[in-house]
Amino acid sequence: MMLEMLLLPYPLLGLLLLTLLGAALLSRQRAPARNKIPRAQRRREVALQQMAALAQRLREQEPGLDPKPILALPLVELAQKLQAEELSLESVLCSYLEEALKVHQEVNCLTDFLEECEEQLQALKKLKKSERGLLYGVPMSLKDPYDCMGHDSTCGLAQFLEKPAAKDGVLVKVLKAQGAIPFVKTNIPQSMLSFDCSNPIYGQTRNPLNLKKTPGGSSGGEGALLSKGGSILGMGTDVGGSIRIPSSFCGVFGLRTSRNRLSYTGIASAVKGKKSVASVAGPLARDVDSLVLCLRALLSEDMHKLDPTVPFMPFREEIYSNTRPLRIGYYESDGFSQPSPSMARAVRLTCRLLQDAGHEVIPFSIPRIEYAMQKLYTGGLFADGGATLLEKLEGDIVDPSMKGLVTQLRLPDLLKCILARILKKIEPRTAQTLDMIRGVKTPKKLWEQHTAVQEYQQEFIAKWRSLDLDVLLSPALDPAFYIGYPAKALASSSYTSLYNLLDFPAGVVPVTTVTLQDEEELAFYKGYYGDSNDRNFKEAVEGSVGLPVAVQCIALPWEEELCLRFMKEVETLTKNQREPR
Repeated sequence: MMLEMLLLPYPLLGLLLLTLLGAALLSRQRAPARNKIPRAQRRREVALQQMAALAQRLREQEPGLDPKPILALPLVELAQKLQAEELSLESVLCSYLEEALKVHQEVNCLTDFLEECEEQLQALKKLKKSERGLLYGVPMSLKDPYDCMGHDSTCGLAQFLEKPAAKDGVLVKVLKAQGAIPFVKTNIPQSMLSFDCSNPIYGQTRNPLNLKKTPGGSSGGEGALLSKGGSILGMGTDVGGSIRIPSSFCGVFGLRTSRNRLSYTGIASAVKGKKSVASVAGPLARDVDSLVLCLRALLSEDMHKLDPTVPFMPFREEIYSNTRPLRIGYYESDGFSQPSPSMARAVRLTCRLLQDAGHEVIPFSIPRIEYAMQKLYTGGLFADGGATLLEKLEGDIVDPSMKGLVTQLRLPDLLKCILARILKKIEPRTAQTLDMIRGVKTPKKLWEQHTAVQEYQQEFIAKWRSLDLDVLLSPALDPAFYIGYPAKALASSSYTSLYNLLDFPAGVVPVTTVTLQDEEELAFYKGYYGDSNDRNFKEAVEGSVGLPVAVQCIALPWEEELCLRFMKEVETLTKNQREPR
């Protein structure tokens, strides 16, 4: 009352003071989340020191250890040598600890050291040979959101700091039961809704193949670490290409599985409850055989027992090992985002090799791609108008890679509508995005959205079956973008996002590298819309000669084994084509 009486004669001064008071109160409410960041950074420093100390202790046990032959082994061969006791668990873990630390120094890819790996190694040594799992003694990395008891799963968000997991997630438990030794967690973009790899807690991860480029996201730390040899097997998540884009940018292999083929229990998410577009788990590795071994290990009865919502469906060897010729649909462009010259060439190259090997290739076109990407994918991802994401960002520093999206989400709906109308002709995709991120306002509209996704999935499958296809070949997104560009050329992720919407298993196989001719042809790149996204895409992929280019191998839902069989065929053919004869 006293304050009101003092301010009554000076309404403007009163308004100003009340505004400043409100801002101060809001700042005090937000301060705790930001204040956690320096503590988290110090914890990482300590964790990495512990990691180096363990590497040193293991090194002292085997002073003559040469890590190079160990690091050069493919996963399947490494696993065999560990089972046969031709290599000690200590020598292998030491080799990867040392190498991961070297890679981190170069690209900033690690967020945490899982110190319990030392205790786990000792427990594995006590097992009888008959008790050893498929991944016995294999060191591996985990993307940040995988719950490990006693460690944060941050999703790059300050709000999630200092909330250590009470227990291991389901997949972590299964991997450990199979003998794997998770030893590090890897970096991600803030909220994991970006295909850059930067957050205010742990900073920017760089692509080891070109430090000016991003490794992709959101499993970017995994892609970078695997690419440089600091890990031999990793686990990621994928909501719009988050496994496949880092795999493509970094020249490794990755698989997005169908929803519920692998458990998602015990994997953190910034935005839970998405129905139309769900995040799924999947492995990243340095060859297809490694992905297959990982799937064999994960698709065990243990997973179903730990998470009964996941059906017990073991790896189907008869599908993977089948050698009959395939009917393969293909496309060079999805019609929404013009591919880079190297993306289109990679598909043509792969098609020619597949045909020469006796497979049949059939042209395929994506039905209603603009509708699928804007109304269904973007509309499904932001069905709540971004409210949940904005809530998770309260009190946090917004990373530069997220500022554009966050600014759009914070606009009042009326302003979004006005801007969408203004931009309709000059920036049609941005206009459509502004329309869709307003969200779904009623349960009925949400149901209609979900039903529309199911209807589109059936339409796509009907077209697939009308051509009697086994699998589909498409461009992946590449080459790697310069840091900061993913947010400016977001529409180009349509090549991967489509299969999250459809919930099809999809894997990435590196097949070639960017050539001088690709770079020369890029000078004539215009894009389909001539908008800022097209211009930014061109700038993002310039100067990429020598960087990897991949293709995407796609199968129908629940057909991971067929997808992997197709990936293996592509890997074999392109590897033989690249190797000198």
